[in-house]
This record gives sequence, structure tokens and C-alpha cells, in this order.
Amino acid sequence: MLTRVRAAVLLCLCFWDEALAGFPNQINIGGLFLRATVQEHSAFRFSVQLYNTNQNATEKPFHLNYNVDNLESSNSFSVTHAFCSQFARGVYAIFGFYDRKSMNTLTSFCGALHTSFITPSFPTDADVQFVIQMRPGLRGAVLSLLAHYKWEKFVYLYDTDRGFGILQAIMESAVASNWQVTARSVGNMADPVEYRRIIEEMDRRQEKRFLIDCEVGRISAILEQVLASKHITSMYKYIITMVCSLQGVSNMSLDRVVSGGANITGFQIISPENPIVQQFVQRWEKLDEREFPESRSAPLKYTSALTHDAVLVLSEAFRYLRRQRVDVSRRGSAGDCLANPAVPWSQGIDIERALKMVQVTGMTGNIQFDTFGRRTNFTIDVYEMKLGGARKMGYWNEYEKFVYIVDPQVTNESSSVENRTIVVTTIMEAPYVMYKRNFMQLDGNDRYEGYCVDLASEIAKHVGIRYKLSIVSDGKYGARDPETRTWNGMVGELVYGRADIAVAPLTITLVREEVIDFSKPFMSLGISIMIKKPQKSKPGVFSFLDPLAYEIWMCIVFAYIGVSVVLFLVSRFSPYEWHLDESDEAKDPQSPPDPPNDFGIFNSLWFSLGAFMQQGCDISPRSLSGRIVGGVWWFFTLIIISSYTANLAAFLTVERMVSPIESAEDLAKQTEIAYGTLDSGSTKEFFRRSKIGVYEKMWSYMKSAEPSVFAKTTPDGVARVRKSKGKFAFLLESTMNEYIEQRKPCDTMKVGGNLDSKGYGVATPKGSALRNAVNLAVLKLNEQGLLDKLKNKWWYDKGECGSGGGDSKDKTSALSLSNVAGVFYILVGGLGLAMTVALIEFCYKSREETKRLKLAKNAQNFKPAPPANTQNFAVLFAPDNSLWKAIMNGEVPD
Repeated sequence: MLTRVRAAVLLCLCFWDEALAGFPNQINIGGLFLRATVQEHSAFRFSVQLYNTNQNATEKPFHLNYNVDNLESSNSFSVTHAFCSQFARGVYAIFGFYDRKSMNTLTSFCGALHTSFITPSFPTDADVQFVIQMRPGLRGAVLSLLAHYKWEKFVYLYDTDRGFGILQAIMESAVASNWQVTARSVGNMADPVEYRRIIEEMDRRQEKRFLIDCEVGRISAILEQVLASKHITSMYKYIITMVCSLQGVSNMSLDRVVSGGANITGFQIISPENPIVQQFVQRWEKLDEREFPESRSAPLKYTSALTHDAVLVLSEAFRYLRRQRVDVSRRGSAGDCLANPAVPWSQGIDIERALKMVQVTGMTGNIQFDTFGRRTNFTIDVYEMKLGGARKMGYWNEYEKFVYIVDPQVTNESSSVENRTIVVTTIMEAPYVMYKRNFMQLDGNDRYEGYCVDLASEIAKHVGIRYKLSIVSDGKYGARDPETRTWNGMVGELVYGRADIAVAPLTITLVREEVIDFSKPFMSLGISIMIKKPQKSKPGVFSFLDPLAYEIWMCIVFAYIGVSVVLFLVSRFSPYEWHLDESDEAKDPQSPPDPPNDFGIFNSLWFSLGAFMQQGCDISPRSLSGRIVGGVWWFFTLIIISSYTANLAAFLTVERMVSPIESAEDLAKQTEIAYGTLDSGSTKEFFRRSKIGVYEKMWSYMKSAEPSVFAKTTPDGVARVRKSKGKFAFLLESTMNEYIEQRKPCDTMKVGGNLDSKGYGVATPKGSALRNAVNLAVLKLNEQGLLDKLKNKWWYDKGECGSGGGDSKDKTSALSLSNVAGVFYILVGGLGLAMTVALIEFCYKSREETKRLKLAKNAQNFKPAPPANTQNFAVLFAPDNSLWKAIMNGEVPD
């Protein structure tokens, strides 16, 4: 048996190898580095080394191999020679840098040869293909920051071609907002003295605000001239539009400028709290500088971090291509890049498409690209440097724009929160937070409504703060990535300082409590089961028979027949049932007639039926035995009729529902109904970590079910319940279950009790000054009964299904014709049967009487029959014939 298993495994591996034979085991990538990118070159080689050595051996798909060209100058000739050299080596993609001189040359070769170029250099606004730009654009962030500071007059200094794109956006805003903008290009200025001339000129024009959009080296030179000009006061404000510029710029220059009283604001895309950054820096600082120059002697540049992320993007793209079994192998000669016309690489489009589809988390946060290879869906932190030191003042992303926050690290118990606006993060989830119907015409917090909106308002009143509601961008509650160890959702907003409070249906859990603080629970709940409401059983024509089981009705019929027979027998045996009336005895006292017996078989059946129907009868038993039978039958009918009447009202007025599932045990022991949870959240974690046998069995089923039983969002899970026709049960928190049960189309219901017990809490960052105040506010609201009032308001007062749920009528509504139609059918049938029997009796009696009359006539007047003729028949059946009249009148003629 073991031999067969090994043979099967080897056979599968052979098939797998054949399927992936088209994908190379070694991926060659190129590198183009300029003279000033020493640290970036070290970071590139180190990142490739990390990828090749830190992979799991069982999952290692390929080996990265690099070929690097170092350019002494960035003229077109040297760039062309280096690019063609890389293309001739058969590289799959090229990583490198460019500047103003080499940018157009590189982009042209990439488009012509279909070779992807990944670069951390300044992003270009042109829509070029085969260029993956690791550095995010700052146009939106700059405009949002200018609007936040309300700058209406400032100087814009730029040095590269990308500055034209930002300048165009600034000029468009200036026209719309009536700004006064002075733009100066410093890209062609080689002498630092020229910077001082511009600064002195701007000082004479009373310009105190500068927007500097330059590379790192030029920013340092400009700040040095600012120091040399001695025009530094608290009136001077600088915005440096350089991501991570606060680490790249000389600390001496920054400190001296800030010490003079000026305020400097800059952008940073590397978060120090990012575990990926921390892990990389720990390894980076242990490297040997002889092998990796500038690894320890110089601070880590943002371009080096982008270089690390570029290698991460490359590896992830080729993993995707391998999973998709795309043949990207380059066999034979790679071709000549200088051929006329140039022959593009056929697999280049597949690689470019894979690179743009990558979505990973790196040192610079979330990494995604649009169709032109530009970064999208990223977050940039905004730092402000003053005399008190540097602090994170906010962040910017494409969805929320600029969000002003307060760094929790500089917040202490003595800090006041009355004079600033608190950022309250929450999630769009009914009935906690919802958009109002006319939210497009409203601004700020007025756009939202719901339980948590009211709760946040009440907490703000008790604490005495001004707040701003902020919907979490990724739409998640908060979980830790097992690989990167980073937090997402609302928990991530608090951990990384982008929010001050989280007022949402956020479950209090151990892993979350380790990184944030929770208040006392404002709502208790548990995991519950949602199923589709079963169809109500419609009453049948003979539903009035339902109060008693079929077996009971059969027993009653047999009891009725049995009692009637027993009554007939005891009446025959008992002498007291044989009697004559006094009038009969007086007519002939010498020879009275035989005494009659009232209880024949038909009268016995009639007596039993009358007693059962509680209507009585004209005859009653005289003997003791007969009365015993009657009394026992009456008692029997009393109990039966009373029980039937008691159940009749409920069975005729209540439309019953039969639920196939009543508890988690019912779900676990069956396979017909599928069940699942939300794909991420505390409910899924509860089943994953549970040690209870029933829940372990349920988790084993859920994680292996095909198709997947996990829903991406709560509405998706509810929709699946409604569409599954009773074949899917959704496990979710009881509060949401109860709310959805009260929403139209009112076709879901909660069954069974809660599987666990937990609570929702208001969350704050660790060490926040708001923690105690928020906790006391929640306790006070609970003691005042306001929390229960809010729940009744948003769950039941605004419910759409009535107090009983569903859109049906009240359960004690009046009877309909369908409830009692069978009674009418029996009545009509009985009347018809009676008329039929009466007709039969009439015909039968008439026939018997006719026969009797004929026999009597023949016996009295026996004469030979005259010859038959038509005249005799006419006389016999004439209307005035006395014999015919007598027969029709039922009389016997003498």
C-alpha cells in the first residue's frame, strides 16, 4: 500500500513538473544605477539576497539573478548602451534610475522592446507603457495640504519636469481660489548662490511661505542658503514636497532652520511602526559595509526602501505568472535592440500586465498600480517640525484626502482636548453608521446617521470634545496580517495614529486589547445563527381536523361504533328496556301486544351520535346497565370535545412554521444545509480557536467546504441566506442578526441561543488621554438607560416587520374561509346526501306499495283477464280512473 502511495505522489509530481516546465527556474533581472545611487545599489542586492534565502524550500518557485550596470553619466549614449546590453542578456525586467536627461530615452526603449522598467525615480505625468513607478505622485497631497493651511500667497520652487504637472494643478486651483503663486524653476541652477538670490528676492517681496518641490540634494542646498541669508523667523513656513525628505535631508540643516523659528512640513511614505520596516532595518544595520556600502554609516533613504519594494513587486509578479503557468522563458538569442525596426519581446506584455496587477504590502505601505504603472491607493504621512520637535500631524490618501490627526505619542494626561477636533474612525455598517437619504447635500458629520453616530454624539457631549467622523478606507474592523504583522481596518487607524477614537461595532478581543485600549462594553452580544424563514403552512380544507391526530379520530369512530353495539346488546338483555305504554295495555288487557324495545341498532347509533354532538336524543336508556354505558360515553365525549375545542382556535388561526435548525448541534450533525461566517473578523476567529467539539467539527467543515462558505461582507452572507432556499445558514453576531430580521423582505430569522458571549467597546490608542473620559461616558450612558433607548430606536422602533417579525398579519387574526371550508363542504354534502336518500326512500316505498296493492286486488277480484286492446289500456290509465287515483294517493281501495 505504501509503495502505491509513493508511486502516486511521484506521478503527481511528474505531472506538476510537466505543467510548469515552461517556466524558468532562474529569473534574470537587470539593474541600472547612477553614480549617486550607492545605497540604493546595496539595498537592491540585499533585497534580492533576502528573497533567495528566506523562502520556504517547499514553495521556492524560482531564483532571482541580477545583472547590474553602473552608469558614470546619464547621457543618451551611455543609457542606450546599458539598456541594450541588458536586453541582449535576456533579462525579463530592468530595475533602475533615470534623471531628466535619460528619462525619455529609457521610456522609448521600453515601449519599443516591450521590456518593463521598474524605477523609484521621480514619477512622470506622461501616460507611458512598460514603466512601473514605485514613487507615488504628490499632486493631490500638495493641494490638500495647501487647502488645510489656507495658503493664498506662496512661492513654488521646482527642479524637474514632474514639477510642471504639480504647477499646472496649482495654477488651476489658484484661478479658482484666487491664490497668488510665484513659480520659479531651479533645475538648471548649478551655483548654490543663485538659490540665495531667489530667497532674498522673495524676502523683499514679503514672501514668507515656500513650497519646495525638489530632489533631496537640492533641498539641502536650498536650506543651507536659507541659513546663510539669515531670513529665518517664525513667520517663515516651508512645505517640502519630498516623500521621506525628513530623513533624506541633512539633519543639521533642518535643525538649524527649525531652531530659527520656521515651520517645516514634509511628506513621509515610510512608517516607523511598520513591522516590515523594523525587520528590514534590523538586518540592514548588521550588514558589512565592505559588501554593502552605506548600509550603516548613512540613514536609510526612501529610495532604498522603494528599491526593496520594487524587488518585492518583481518576485510577486513572477509568482503570479508561475501560478498561471505562463511561459515566459527566453530561449535562444534575445535579439538586437538597435535593429530597425526593433523587434519587441513577445512575452513582455504578459510580464507588464502581471507587474501592474501586483498588490502587496511593503516598506512603503500598500503597493498597487493603475493601468499606466503609477502608484495608487497609497497613504502618505505628513510630518511637521517645530521648536518642540517633529510630530506626525496627519496623513493623506486618495479617498479621505488630508486627514489631520494628533500623534498619540505626544499626547499625555495633561494635554487638553477641548481646543482640537478629534478624529473618530468608524465603519459603514447598518444600523450603526449609514448615509442619510440627502447626504449629498450635507457636509461633515451631518451626512451620517445610526446607532454609533448617536453614541459618538453623546460621548462627545459628556467628554466635551469636537469630533469628525472618518469612515475607514479599507472597510475592515481590524485584523493582523500573519505575514507582515501589520494591522488593517479601524484597529490599524488607531495603532498607526490616524484616528483618536473608534466608535463602531468593534468586538473586544485579546489580540486587539494588546495594541489598543477598550472602554467598558456598550453592547453585549454573541454569535447567532441566521436562516431563511420557513414557509408558513397554509390551512387545508379539512384543517379543522388538525387539533386531533389521525389516530385519535380513528379511535373515536371505533369507540362510537363500539358504544352503540354495546348499548344495543345491553338493551336487548335487560328486561327493563322492554315495556308497553299504558295506552297499549288498556286497549287489550287480556292479551297485550309484545313489548317493544326502543334501542334497536339504528336508535343506538343515533343516541351515541347525539351524545357525541352534545345535542341529546328523544330516547334514553331505562336500565341501569344502559345508563352506565350512556354515562361513560358522555364523560368520554366531554373530555374529547373540550380538548378539541381548546386546540381548535390555535390550529385555525395560527399559521405554523417548522424550522429545520434549532441550534448549533443541529447544524453540526447534518450535511444538507451549508453554513459559514464572515471571511475576516472575530466570528471566524472564534471557530478557528475553539476547543469545543461541536465548534471544532463546524470549523473543520467550513474551512474545507467547496464552494467556500465564507462571505466577504455581511450583506453578501445575508444575500446568500435569502437566495439559498433554506440551504444555507449564516453565523454572525446576534445584534446584526436581530437587525436584519426586522428589515424587509422579512424573510430571515434568528434560531437558537448565542454560541458565545462578548461585547462591543469604544477603542482608543494605547496611552490616550481620552481613554478614561470615554470609559466614564459609556458607563454613565449605560446607567441612564440611554444605550438601551438607542438600541430600541434603531432596531425595533425603525423596524419594517412589526413586533412579531415578518410581513404577515397578526397571529391571532380572524379566520378565513380556507380555515373552515371543510365544514361547509360537509354541510352541503350532508344536505345532498339527505335529499338523495329521501328520493330513494320515496321510490322504494312507492314500488313496495304498488306491488302490495296489485297483489291485494288480484286476490279479491280474481277474474279471467279480458283481451287486451288499446281501449282497456286507455281506460286503465285515464286520469279519472279510481284505481290509479288510489295508487297515486297511497290508498288501498276496498
